[in-house]
Amino acid sequence: MTAESLLLAPGTLEPAIDACEQAALASGALEPIRTEATLLDDAGVRSIVRIATGLARKAAAGAAPPAPAESRNPFLPYDAAMFVASVTATHVALLNKYPVQRRHLLLVTRTFVPQEALLDADDWLALAACLGEIDGLGFYNGGAVAGASQPHKHLQLVPLPLAEGVDGVPIEPLLAGVPSGVTARVPALPCAAFCVRLEPATLADPIAGATLLDRRYRDLIAAAGIGAREVAGRLHQAAPYNLLVTRRWMLLVPRSRECFGPISLNALAFAGALFVRDEAEATLVRRAGLLAMLREVGVPAASPAAGRAQDPAPPGVDR
Repeated sequence: MTAESLLLAPGTLEPAIDACEQAALASGALEPIRTEATLLDDAGVRSIVRIATGLARKAAAGAAPPAPAESRNPFLPYDAAMFVASVTATHVALLNKYPVQRRHLLLVTRTFVPQEALLDADDWLALAACLGEIDGLGFYNGGAVAGASQPHKHLQLVPLPLAEGVDGVPIEPLLAGVPSGVTARVPALPCAAFCVRLEPATLADPIAGATLLDRRYRDLIAAAGIGAREVAGRLHQAAPYNLLVTRRWMLLVPRSRECFGPISLNALAFAGALFVRDEAEATLVRRAGLLAMLREVGVPAASPAAGRAQDPAPPGVDR
């Protein structure tokens, strides 16, 4: 990772997103999902529940007859209408074709890398460059059990706030008890979750910021007991997890299952943003509550698999 790897010029990302959105909407290439958002209060968290009837169209598209193996990956080649910017020598920024809010970016590797591969310095440089431009929420779904819908490695970034009437990230009040300067379990969450706070100047320099983010991520992986295994010469996760990243903190949550009932939950659920297909699923969310849903799909806080903040790094992972 060097300065030559960084291709995104300062101050150019937001204008590029807006121009791409405008053109893609005009051509019909961008297909926003219509949603009705409501707010749900649960144990001090004002979460967002979006009823997204347009998800049925996306699911129908995914249910089409399988294409030849070489054409199944939507990122190779990616749709040129979704292209926002060349971020680094290894990553491009694309619009999410089916967004529920504006400026939803996908940070995608230029060549195929499995989604289960551990994040590396190149991934962190791409995210650091974009997060330095946009005050948003970066997130990663580590595997299908964690809600990943594509096998090609990609991080995601959405601007804050996530909805009107919600400040910052809804789950953030539950992180108030996490001390600064250490990797720590989040006691206010009902499942195993680990957080580290970031210094305000972390992203002032994308190169230095990426190095620090990579180090903090490896600390979280170790604390959560995720572990690593080598596959074809590349380190892969040994267990599924979700990762959330803002300019202020990083949060990692091990996963035990993808769904709560019929509702698939990805990293945004642990941010406090839920997406459902119809009113019946919205009713299920209201009855269960956000925290009960997270407890169901996470790993029990007392589980040995959840790790401990003082655990050593997993084999093959240099902290």
